Amino acid sequence: MDEVAIGTAVDAMYAMISGPAGPRDWSTQEAAFHPDCRQIRTGVDAEGKPWRLSFTLAEYRANADELLAKMDFFEVETAREVRVFGNIAHVWSAYEARTAPDDAVPERRGINSIQLYKGEDGWKIIHMIWDNERDGVPLPAVG
Repeated sequence: MDEVAIGTAVDAMYAMISGPAGPRDWSTQEAAFHPDCRQIRTGVDAEGKPWRLSFTLAEYRANADELLAKMDFFEVETAREVRVFGNIAHVWSAYEARTAPDDAVPERRGINSIQLYKGEDGWKIIHMIWDNERDGVPLPAVG
């Protein structure tokens, strides 16, 4: 039962971010994400120096809407590994991003590291951090 509820939250996250250019439908964000959630995008600059951007839910919505206003973006989960202990869970979720759902080659691939908390209102995403595959950092096996 827990893994089904956890999967529902993760599936909702992917559905919210994916779609044609334009603002996303954030109406299900409250059901999938804890109000205290932090979302962290990571990467490296041209010199290989690591960077991160950390967002509240509202900051993430604004940032994503700005980025995706003129860009089709479809993120699809390709593998999932779930670990549950008590009221905490960790999901290691591999993804591919495409500019069209039927693109043969993904624009990028990466890993979402998703932590969930089970409170009185069920499983909700409380933290996410992700990174994209790049030279020297291949995707690990997931699932």
